[in-house]
Parts: sequence; structure tokens; C-alpha cells
Amino acid sequence: MKKVITYGTFDLLHVGHINILRRARELGDYLVVALSTDEFNAGKHKTSYHPYEDRKIILESIKYVDKVIPETSWDQKIKDVQENDIDIFVMGDDWKGQFDFLKPYCEVIYLPRTEGISTTKIKHDLAIGATDQKKDAQ
Repeated sequence: MKKVITYGTFDLLHVGHINILRRARELGDYLVVALSTDEFNAGKHKTSYHPYEDRKIILESIKYVDKVIPETSWDQKIKDVQENDIDIFVMGDDWKGQFDFLKPYCEVIYLPRTEGISTTKIKHDLAIGATDQKKDAQ
């Protein structure tokens, strides 16, 4: 059995998330998703709309995902790869080269991101929409 792992916050789930999960799963037989905890995100000065437990439930309901584990620090990746018998580590290509230190432990693949969509873009678009609604109300 070939096992794959990927990492992320997976907040405001969108087609880009589904695409990377699907493509990661296609590389193997079993997909582990290390999901950033709220505390870890706070340390990165990042906030999620959905709390960790809700994001975990959402990910667990996706057919490509076999297991969700918490991501609590930057330094846990080697341990995660070893403890979960991972063959392939997958991330979006905006991280290209950042995780090459894992190559002695598993194959490292950077997948192209889905064009035109990101959680940051969704948050930005929603903020613009809220601003436009305020202007319209005045």
C-alpha cells in the first residue's frame, strides 16, 4: 500500500482544496491529511473561519481522505512521515523546495495549484462584498 500525506488549514473549503486532495490521493492508496490546529494557526498569525474540529469533520467526509491528524508545529513532518509509513509527501507548488529536507524519508511532490481560487481570495472577495453592501446601504 502506497501512503501519501499533505498538510494544510483547509478553511473555507473550495475546488482548489478538492483538487489537491484528489490529486494527492491518486498518487497512492491511502491519504493522510495533517490539519493545522487553531493554536498552530495562531502562531502563524493566521485565523480560520471554521474551528479545527469542524474542519476535521469536513475533511473526514471527503472520499479522498482516509485519515486526518493534527498539525501542531512546523517540526513534526519527519515524525509524521515515519509514524504513518508515508511514501509520498505532497504540497502545492507555491511551497516548491521548502520540504525537500523530507527526501531522505519519502518522495516529495509539489503539485500545481488551481488557478484563480484560494482561501485568501475568497476572504478578500467577501470583504469587498461587505464593503460594497455598506456603500449601497448609505
